[in-house]
Amino acid sequence: MATKKTKRSKGTGELDVDAFVAASKHPLKREIDALRAMIRGADKRIHESIKWNAPSYSAGEHFATFHLKRPDAVTIVFHTGAKKRIRASKVVIDDRSGLLTWLAKDRATVTLADMTEIRAKRRAFAALVKQWIDAL
Repeated sequence: MATKKTKRSKGTGELDVDAFVAASKHPLKREIDALRAMIRGADKRIHESIKWNAPSYSAGEHFATFHLKRPDAVTIVFHTGAKKRIRASKVVIDDRSGLLTWLAKDRATVTLADMTEIRAKRRAFAALVKQWIDAL
């Protein structure tokens, strides 16, 4: 018999992501879960799964993946898909919040340290997620 959580996942991998985060030794699990919920809630097209040994998000193409190497902060890498593109086009985002740190013209990160910062920047973060999906 399927549980409510299994029904929710509908093959998106959310159940696997829940298990992945629960098994993780990362000290900021609460922050990770808060950001996961914010990303999933930004657009109905978003699917969550594990890719590159971390929670990853797609809306047709993969567009964001957690980078969980730092124990003192949570970083999300925004990108333009699973495959490296030789001629990547520039992603144009109106980032008035200054949350994005650009790594290349098609890749940027957002790093948040704790729940206070996540709560304070939740609207700006959700707007970035929506813009990134629309830019793909």
